[in-house]
Amino acid sequence: MRAARCTALIPYVTAGYPSRTATVDALGMLESEGADFIEVGIPFSDPLADGPVIQHSTHEALRAGMTVAGTLEIVREAKLGIPTIAFSYVNPILAYGVERFLDDAEAAGFSGILLTDLPAGADREIEATMQASALDLIRLVAVTTGPARLKRIATNATGFLYLIARLGVTGAPTEVTGALEQMVARLHEESDLPVAVGFGIGTGEQAKRVAGFADGVVVGSALVERLGNDPPAARQLMRELREALHSAPVA
Repeated sequence: MRAARCTALIPYVTAGYPSRTATVDALGMLESEGADFIEVGIPFSDPLADGPVIQHSTHEALRAGMTVAGTLEIVREAKLGIPTIAFSYVNPILAYGVERFLDDAEAAGFSGILLTDLPAGADREIEATMQASALDLIRLVAVTTGPARLKRIATNATGFLYLIARLGVTGAPTEVTGALEQMVARLHEESDLPVAVGFGIGTGEQAKRVAGFADGVVVGSALVERLGNDPPAARQLMRELREALHSAPVA
């Protein structure tokens, strides 16, 4: 994940928000402004892990008719030259068909998948199917995860580990603390996979502090809000984040 230049920048967008065309344009903008990876959220009617900004974007996308198939079409049309991760809940993937989704997602240009409500060990059949596919299975890790559970998660993940910076839903600002840095260090001890930190990261200053110890920074709500209300401000945020990560010391 981490190039010699700096920590990876991983923006998130909700497919279909504020419109289908706007999402395609946003993906191109994010790549041109230096994103290293992009997470594309598949809208779901009950996004329990998400805060008000992502929930709003999801509901608006669904109201406009966005679907799993529509999300795949968006990524296919964008023709990105960087890794793209499908960010979803389990139910939309089950409804589409797990094997069918994995095949179609790879064909569309996805390189990984992250399911917010599929903890390691929760459904071995789905996990085995995903692990046998060409897509990386990205795992979420909470800051409260204990040693035994952490080891289990780390040994069943591919691509990178996504550390949730704080308890609660997405969106609220996160305080970058020593405890967060210690958790990243523990993950590095348990796994050779890179560690990205997300949930509540929305400014260049936060990103720069996280870059001091993590391999990647995920920015979601702050970016989605700007994409919906002020697209030029979304581009400016990307530039702020990229500049902050370029200036941060490599951990």
